[in-house]
Amino acid sequence: MSYFKEKRIQYFTKPLFNALKAKGLLPTISQTEKTALTAGDVWIEGDLFGGKPDFEKIFSYPYPKLTQEEQLFLDAQVEEVCAMTNDWEVFKNRDLPQNVWSYLKEEKFFGMIIPKEFGGLGFSAYAHSCVIEKLVSQSQVLAITVMVPNSLGPAELLLHYGKEEQKRHYLPRLADGRDIPCFALTEPDVGSDAAAIKSYGEVFKDGDDALKIRLQFEKRYITLGSIATIIGLAFSLKDPQNHLGMGTDLGITCALVDSKKDGVDQSKRHDPLGVPFVNSPLVGKDVIIEIDDVIGGKEGIGQGWAMLMESLAVGRGISLPSTSVGGSKLATFVASTYGAVRYQFGLSIGNFEGVAEVIGRMAADTYLLDSAKTFTLGAIDGGAKPAVANAIMKYQSTEKFRRIILDAMDIQGGAAISLGPKNLLAHAYFGSPIAITVEGANIMTRSLIQFGQGVIRCHPYAYAQIEALERGDVETFDALLFAHVKHVARNAFRALALGLTRGHLHRPKHEDATKRYEQKLSWASAKFAFLSDVALGLTGPALKRRESISGRFGDILSQTYMMSATIKRFKNDGCPKEHEVLLRVAMEDGFNKIDEAFVGIYANLSQSPLRWIFKINLFLARINPMGEAIKDKDLHHVALQMSANANLREQVCSNVYHGVRIKELSEAANAMTKAKEAFSKERKHGSDSLSEEEKALVALARKAQDIVVAVDSFTKEEYFKC
Repeated sequence: MSYFKEKRIQYFTKPLFNALKAKGLLPTISQTEKTALTAGDVWIEGDLFGGKPDFEKIFSYPYPKLTQEEQLFLDAQVEEVCAMTNDWEVFKNRDLPQNVWSYLKEEKFFGMIIPKEFGGLGFSAYAHSCVIEKLVSQSQVLAITVMVPNSLGPAELLLHYGKEEQKRHYLPRLADGRDIPCFALTEPDVGSDAAAIKSYGEVFKDGDDALKIRLQFEKRYITLGSIATIIGLAFSLKDPQNHLGMGTDLGITCALVDSKKDGVDQSKRHDPLGVPFVNSPLVGKDVIIEIDDVIGGKEGIGQGWAMLMESLAVGRGISLPSTSVGGSKLATFVASTYGAVRYQFGLSIGNFEGVAEVIGRMAADTYLLDSAKTFTLGAIDGGAKPAVANAIMKYQSTEKFRRIILDAMDIQGGAAISLGPKNLLAHAYFGSPIAITVEGANIMTRSLIQFGQGVIRCHPYAYAQIEALERGDVETFDALLFAHVKHVARNAFRALALGLTRGHLHRPKHEDATKRYEQKLSWASAKFAFLSDVALGLTGPALKRRESISGRFGDILSQTYMMSATIKRFKNDGCPKEHEVLLRVAMEDGFNKIDEAFVGIYANLSQSPLRWIFKINLFLARINPMGEAIKDKDLHHVALQMSANANLREQVCSNVYHGVRIKELSEAANAMTKAKEAFSKERKHGSDSLSEEEKALVALARKAQDIVVAVDSFTKEEYFKC
């Protein structure tokens, strides 16, 4: 050690180190928090937190593609089961028809994530997502039923943590539907705080002196719970007599429980907003299981929290984004075609600027969502477990879908609120809040997870400094501290320089339509990284309790992630000219949200001792924004193209199941587009001015129009049977 470093540690670092420990000025992290923080990987979120993202590296990540086998399954079995499912009848009968249940089992829909060696399909995360996305465009109930066995649950946990004999026994049965799984985590008094589970098990010796576990549990909101044959159960395990020699409080544990065991009550159902997927409470009184029923056997005891945190990536990164993107594509397809077909005051409503503005925004949001979903799935298929990116995907996809379905409902008006087989939106609308509640409501995801966990996990120095502080390792802390100081100084300079040049200081390697957006993202990242360090330094451990501030930082992080993914998609597609306007709208919307978040951070940190600095920065942020107003002409152009250009509509709304009603909408939109000039001529000069060919076009278009604008109605007898 050099003389200078030795004196620095002696006279500066060590006193600072002792003061930080004594006053608790760095965040303390409990063991459960550590498990959550270290679950998964740091992916490109680390670049964004670092303040100098390497876009060449980001854009070079492989983009996922379906294998021939996966594409065939999507084109055959998925199409077939969609054709077999009438969503209106599903809601009327409160269940999928028996032939659909049988087909799902026969074709191994419940075993998509299970490797072929165990009898499953062995599909990639991307294929899994594409299947769910198409299913949800036909029936939300169908999609959820398939999604859950392939999400967090027995199969997922067994694959990663099960003993070989457990895998050999359970996985083939789960793959072909002989066993139906559920996962029981949420409790009446325990929602998002899974570490506070009250359900418990006690180790005891039975009459034959064999070790067993006696379970007491009360769970709720358990999808497939009332029909499951195998219950994946999370509980706190105790061993009062220390029979296992591992102590008396063994921690959260996950086990597989046969639903036929004495004491299991799965007799009740929940009714989640009338959407009839199977969801129920589960109660267990004095349920006896074997030690070997613990996932991973004896070695899995007490590992439940780590298992849960590692496996939540499936729900956040695959399942919920897939259903949200599929729903967004359906809603955007319906709104854009209906806007072309529905006429008011002699014009298609899609030509009204107010409606065109909304359709343009919907299409750009759907384009962005699909881009981010695919980008994230590429990482997961590549072996990464990007915990923070998955949380971003859960929040952004479910929030944007909620807005998109509301917009689509607004455009269809009365047709959207009239229930019946012709209505494609209402059931999706009913279900939109349900996904938001999964794995914690979005309020928590935004204010606690995206930035609250990310700032510790993804920051290049923060977590390592906390660990050094906990170990009492002054020398390591000194090295990290001064590396951190250099990091802050570099980002301060970059943020200032990029701000003064409006991002032009960053030099992208490619001169294409994404150049300016990459420059602004570099500016946003440097500013974000510097300001997050300032906030952490000012508030210390209190930052995780400043949820409004944390939420705004999360907004910036999530926007930079989603926008980076959208640029990646644009480049991967070969920078198509017709997509430039979609990219432009999505980018400007994102930068405007980033500006809004920075303004909120400055305004609410201005009560600190550095208030004058923050007030100056607040003023500068307002006069030097990153974003620009989204141009009306861009939104109108997107809406026009989505209504009239079937190719673009199919690109933005790809992988939607084309059932009878979707085909009617598509055919009507195409017919109205072909007859557009004839309609204009008829309005101006009367029907006698039309040629025979034009009259035929108008007649065909009007017939298709009548089919699309019709809404369902019922006799009194039919109505009271519904």
